[in-house]
Formats: sequence, structure tokens, C-alpha cells
Amino acid sequence: MALISKLFIKKRGLDKLKNNLKGKANELLSRTFDQHVTLAVTGLSRSGKTAFITSLVNQLINEGNGTKLSFFDPVHKGTFIAAKRVPQKHFHVPRFDYDAAISALTAEQPSWPEPTHGISELRLSIRYQPKSSILKYATDMATLTLDITDYPGEWLLDLPMLKQTYQQWSQQTYDLMTSAPRAELSKGFLAKLAKIDPLACATEELLGELAQEYTALLYTFRYDLGLSVIQPGRFILPGELAGAPILEFFPLLANLDEAAYQNAADDSFVGMLRSRYLEYKEQVVRKFYREHFLRFDRQIVLADCLTPLNKGRESFADLELAMSMILQSYSYGKSGLFSRLFSPKIDKLLFCATKADHVTPEQHAPMVALLNQLIHQNKHKISYEAVQIQTLAIAAVKATTSGVSKYRGADIPVIQGQCLAQREGKEETEVFGQKITVFPGAVPNQLPQEDYWRSNTFNFIAFAPLSGFNKHQCLPHIRMDQVLQFLLADKMI
Repeated sequence: MALISKLFIKKRGLDKLKNNLKGKANELLSRTFDQHVTLAVTGLSRSGKTAFITSLVNQLINEGNGTKLSFFDPVHKGTFIAAKRVPQKHFHVPRFDYDAAISALTAEQPSWPEPTHGISELRLSIRYQPKSSILKYATDMATLTLDITDYPGEWLLDLPMLKQTYQQWSQQTYDLMTSAPRAELSKGFLAKLAKIDPLACATEELLGELAQEYTALLYTFRYDLGLSVIQPGRFILPGELAGAPILEFFPLLANLDEAAYQNAADDSFVGMLRSRYLEYKEQVVRKFYREHFLRFDRQIVLADCLTPLNKGRESFADLELAMSMILQSYSYGKSGLFSRLFSPKIDKLLFCATKADHVTPEQHAPMVALLNQLIHQNKHKISYEAVQIQTLAIAAVKATTSGVSKYRGADIPVIQGQCLAQREGKEETEVFGQKITVFPGAVPNQLPQEDYWRSNTFNFIAFAPLSGFNKHQCLPHIRMDQVLQFLLADKMI
């Protein structure tokens, strides 16, 4: 019996090894024939990542059931066959909860799905008829595997920390906290830090208390002020690290000479804070970079430019800084056969100004122009590396209808939808769920100057999703077909 048991275990191990090798061989074959795409979906919180991924999957798996993908060549030319969800490759990574998201969007009273709180993945298998590639000589039906990775954009803002010492990061954070609009809210916390002797012995309790206060400030910066540069990003979206001591540090300016700084005792304030900072960089930031960032082929960056316009000049400037920090952290370059097999590089990059349905249609072009202005310097640098770049104004899930209304005898463009929250910056307020018709205002087609902020009448309103759809229908959208065309069409020829 013992011998039979050993033989059974050995056979099971060999079968498992065989299956693993087969899976790796299939993936290698897919990459060889360019039949595998890893797509990174990123953007700061409230930019619409969850709705975007849900809509992308929804459009593909329901193609033919009320969908309108006119600008997606495989559909337009009739070579698209079908798509379905299949088990993801990485079993240790949480699955993107498509079912919960589509249920929320198609409920009798639809709502926006729960936002991303950690990393998640989803895999699609897309069948099509090859017409131009070498595959047409081997098969009438080819399969493109699409791996989608979603993660909080705030985590991306930690990547620049890899190149910074604790001193450098503390100085950068202090500069932000002593400038508008953070300065007033930071006074009390910075006053407490000013009383600390950096070489004095620290206690876990005091470090924990100050770290909690710093985290509370980050929450206020993000959700009350609408700011984008939040470091460390895991402090407000900790995921599985919630409550871990590795998240208990904060910036501390230590006016010490280099020798005193380097020789600080391990149990001193500067010693303990520096150690936790270094551990955070290695065990959280660098680990995240190695496990996920090095394997992306294509990337989409979602940006909500409308909310910062509503919040004011400082909020918009913070968004510009955050976008720059995010883009500096990616690996770009022409993706040839060798790099596709052994060192994938991002060869297509799509920037999307989201919530295009929250303004009238003629404002979409200014939205694109504004986003191009936001990313100009980084876009120029990345284009030099032979990366294809496109910018679009989109609504992954449309929440309004557009039309024309009479005002003082003149026709003006308007949008109509169900109000989701109180209107900001106005004396009157709207009741939740009330259907309203409004012209939100004009979107600037370049980075706003001081006179824009003084006379700005832009009023961004949040809307609930449109009702009347079920999960087996395609969700209403703006330009999701152009998104698919840019990201996938060249792989399906």
C-alpha cells in the first residue's frame, strides 16, 4: 500500500509538472505568434477604472446583442467570432469581480460598482477569423488571450520612492505639506513633528499615533480636497497590509550632519522611521513592481479632469504632478519578437479623459486637448521611444443623454441624467435621484490660466448610470469601440 501511495503521489506530481509545462508552452507559443496581450489599466481613484474594465468585458462578451462597436475593425469587418471569460493565470491574485460590477450597473435602480481597493485580474479568450496574418494559413479560427490587470492608481505614486532616500522623500513631502492647499491642514501635525528630537529613543505607541495622524491627513487631502499626489499610496488603500507596522512611518526632517544621520541608533526616531521606509520600499513597492509592472504589453491611463476643474487651481495642478509621477515609472519601447518573449515592453499607450458623458458633446475635443496639455512633456519623451500613443475622451458607461434646449430664444446643448449628489459651488442643491437637464459649462482646451479660475463657471455634476439594461446587453458607452480598436485590433488580423 505504501508503494502504491508513493507511485500515486509521484504520478500526480508528474501530471502537475506536465500541465504547468504545457501551460507555459502555450503561453510562449501565443507570444511567439502575437496572440497574447497583457493590459494594464491604471488611473487615480474615482477615474472610473472599475466601470471601464466592466464595460470593456461587457462589450466583448455580448458583441452582437445591441452593441455598437462600429470603429472596432474585427466587428466592422465581420471577423470577430466571440469572447468569453476564462480562468486567470495567477491564482494567487484576486479576481476582478465582474459579476458584482455588472449587477450594480444593470440593477433596477443602477449604481456605480464598488471602487478598486487592491490589485485584481481578469482573463478573456477572444475568438476571431485571421485574414492577414500567417495564422490564416494554419487555421480558420484563432484565439487572442487578453489579461487585464487593475490596481489602485495611488499605488503607482509610490514608484518614484524607489529612487529616493528617506531624507529626500521627507523633504519632498514637507514641501508639499507647507504649500497650499495642504499647508493649513498640516500645521498641527507639523508642529508635533517639530518638537521631536530625531536622535531620541522612539516608542511603538508614539510612532503608531503619529502615523495614524499622517494617514488621516492623506485621507483629507485625497477625499476632501480632491488632491492626487498621495504618498505612500498604500496608507489610504492598504489592501492586505492594513494594520501592519510597515505602514507606520511618516516624514521627518532631521537637521543632522551626514555622520550623525547615518550613525543614528536603530531605536531612535530617525532610525526607526528610516528602517520602515526602506522596508516599505523593498517589501511593498519593489515587490509590486517586479511582480506586475515588468510584464505589461499595453497600458491605458484613465484621468478624471473634470473633478479637479471643479475643485480649483491647486487640485488641478496636483493632478498634473501626479500624472507626471505615474508616467515616469513605466517601461516603454518597441515590442519586437525577442522582447515579447523575454522582456515585454509597453508598445501602445492610451490616455483617456473619462466621464465624457458628463459634459455636452462639443466639449469632448477640448477635453482631449486639455489632457494632451497635462501629459505633454511625458508624451513627447515616450513618443521618442517609438511607443504608439493616442488620447480619447470616453465614457465607459454612459450616464446621460444629450440634446438641445431653448434658453432666451437660443438653442444651447444640454445633457440630462439622474443627479447622484448635491451640486457643488452653487447656492441651490439637487435632490438625489432627481432628473435634471443642464449645461455644465465649457472645458478649457489648454491648461487654465489665473483668469480662468477667477471667472470659472464650470459645474461638474455626478450622475447615476442609465437604467433599463440587463447584464446580457451591451452597456451604453462613448468611444469604447475606439478604445478596443487601438488596443486590440492589430492583434486580430
